[in-house]
Amino acid sequence: MNALKEIKKDPRETYNEIILDLIKDARETSELNTFVAKAQESKMKELWEEGDYSGWEHA
Repeated sequence: MNALKEIKKDPRETYNEIILDLIKDARETSELNTFVAKAQESKMKELWEEGDYSGWEHA
């Protein structure tokens, strides 16, 4: 419970609200990671199809 107290934004904020915010943040992070992975996947396929593997340093 001390960890939850430390991230409380407002003294009136409930632990339930804190946990829901953490879940929301985790989902958003997961969605961002998925978006980035899809973009990287697209670029990797493009490079592989061209047979050019020199772009790995900049992918």
